Amino acid sequence: MRQLLIDELSREERANIESYLKRTLPPGSVEGIFWLAVPPDLLARPQQGHEECGPFCFAVELGEDFLRLELLIRSQTNLHCTCIAHATPAQREFVCNFADALLNEEMIRA
Repeated sequence: MRQLLIDELSREERANIESYLKRTLPPGSVEGIFWLAVPPDLLARPQQGHEECGPFCFAVELGEDFLRLELLIRSQTNLHCTCIAHATPAQREFVCNFADALLNEEMIRA
């Protein structure tokens, strides 16, 4: 799986990240999973024309000592469709900017 991983988080850093995620992203149905929506202007060809499969999101997983951001665009309504695809360069930049903003705001040093 292609992903951005921030690991070796202290308990305090994890708590700060959890607070940030709860304030900014909707939770998934599994504990520790959050959904980062892909802005409509960043939808790539595989997602365009698949409005019925939206919204499209990146999975963000907070573990005991790590934060993982998947570089896969997922559909919130369909598990098996051609619109599910690896992130484009612009979408990867969006995820990295989100991670940078989170780390900067919460002063994470990991």
